[in-house]
Amino acid sequence: MTIQHFLTLKDLPVADVRGIVERATELKNDPNLAANVSRKTLGLVFEKSSTRTRAAFEVAMTQMGGSSMFLKSTDSQLGRGEPIEDTSRVLSRLVDCIALRTDKHSKLENFAKHSKVPVINALTDEFHPCQLLADMQTFIEKRGDISGRSIAWIGDGNNVCQSYINAAGVFNFELRISCPRGFEPDESLLSQNSKHVNLINDPILAVKGTDLVVTDVWASMGQETEQKKRASAFKNFQVTSELMSYANQNAVFMHCLPAHRGEEVSCDVIDAHDSIVWDEAENRMHSQKALLEFLISRSKP
Repeated sequence: MTIQHFLTLKDLPVADVRGIVERATELKNDPNLAANVSRKTLGLVFEKSSTRTRAAFEVAMTQMGGSSMFLKSTDSQLGRGEPIEDTSRVLSRLVDCIALRTDKHSKLENFAKHSKVPVINALTDEFHPCQLLADMQTFIEKRGDISGRSIAWIGDGNNVCQSYINAAGVFNFELRISCPRGFEPDESLLSQNSKHVNLINDPILAVKGTDLVVTDVWASMGQETEQKKRASAFKNFQVTSELMSYANQNAVFMHCLPAHRGEEVSCDVIDAHDSIVWDEAENRMHSQKALLEFLISRSKP
């Protein structure tokens, strides 16, 4: 049996990733085109909290005629120390696809190694590829082909930022990352994608002439104790209307949410006409539906 996992954007050929994004828009325009996955079950194993990712997966499976099963670590034997590979061996005999949200990316890789069904990265500390499927879909819907465009990432070099680094190569755009020193993305990941990615410490220089400005919270899940320190370090990396004025006239703003208004983004930016965060959030469902359709159809005996 051939099993295709989705742990990062680099797990699939470029044509397949782009195809999933195109399919997401097709399914958004006509939900009746979606494959029927009746009698199929998606297992959602989440060790971290979630709103958009969980809701998007559950709604997507329901709309395609399937079902989903949600497990928190406190609901399962994972919370009592069961090895994650054993959980994978058992669950993958019961369901048809598994989305895992956890901390270490190595844990996700170990889970996938022992699974008999496709495993999706629903977020790790290192990557959040599902978010990028929605972001690419949203930009293309609003502004056309993203190839050859310039994108500015302002803020922490976190898991979403690192997925943007992978996306820059897959979708052929320039990514400018502006973050405080000491909060940069993984050095090896930057080196592997140096053709498309530049570190620019000055947010104004990073944003100047770009087509998309993106940010995220300064302290991700699990970093709550660092909030005060990070607020001080990131105080000059807030996306404001003044900063947005340096972008192209037709530029748009994105944020994966939840947003801390008044910290990484000002209220007037997130609520502005060129903010497309709500379309971005909705497209989580459409893009994850396209991903599920792709993985389930590809993983057959």
